[in-house]
Amino acid sequence: MLDTPPRFDPLPAAPGVGYKPQHYSDLMADPGPVAWIEIHAENYMGDGGRPIAQLRHLTERFALSVHGVGLSIGGDGPLDGAHLERLKRLIEWSKPASFSEHLAWSTHGAEFLNDLLPLPYTDDTLTRVADHIDQVQHTLGRRMLLENPSSYLRFAQSTWSETDFLSELVRRTGCGLLLDVNNVFVSASNLGYRPRDYIDAYPLDAVSEIHVGGHDEDHDAQGNPLLIDSHGTPVVDLVWALLDYTLAKTGPKPVLVEWDNDVPPWPTLRSEAARAARHLAPTVR
Repeated sequence: MLDTPPRFDPLPAAPGVGYKPQHYSDLMADPGPVAWIEIHAENYMGDGGRPIAQLRHLTERFALSVHGVGLSIGGDGPLDGAHLERLKRLIEWSKPASFSEHLAWSTHGAEFLNDLLPLPYTDDTLTRVADHIDQVQHTLGRRMLLENPSSYLRFAQSTWSETDFLSELVRRTGCGLLLDVNNVFVSASNLGYRPRDYIDAYPLDAVSEIHVGGHDEDHDAQGNPLLIDSHGTPVVDLVWALLDYTLAKTGPKPVLVEWDNDVPPWPTLRSEAARAARHLAPTVR
């Protein structure tokens, strides 16, 4: 755990969007209610070029959140030191208000799997993930946020609930949490529990950022409904309602609209951000 984590200006309690390069000109010219942007760290670990130049311009106007997808926090093996050093350089020059990663794994030996895979919630997993979070926070010199996953199965060997597992990670490491409300909705539907019960049990005091996004509806091999966290469609009304329930408990928080696949024209994404602003409005005093 960091003894005295450095202080950074927090993200504003306002709508943000996942930044896509095709939206650069429109975002600069007509951001609407968007006050901050999020990037995937692995897209900006190079040394130059147009993406880096554009991001430098954007950070002069918008607060920045850096979201990692490749650290494999839950992996069995050690963290990739070279990847972590590239991430450190990105954090040092971009000076984001927030850095986050996923409670998941994506590596096996030297192989990188292009997915965020689930973990059993056991004492051994807890120790490993806590050690990895400590390493990340010491390397970056700052507190990180950990995101709850979208789940499609339940491990028989799990001895912790997901919410208790996250609470214990916060206690052991001092990390914060990124609460993905769409992931809660997807997991609750797939695993058969009430999403509001999950929110009630979640360590909301540790939440510094909230995500909403779209999902796809499918069926499993037995014909049962299966939701897929796709980030390729508008946010559904039931997820907006779960956001309202969450914000009523947390007060105003930074709310990101994620849209990573089948990315729409800027006016569509700006409209989703405007809806996020309307849901935030009752919580702002």
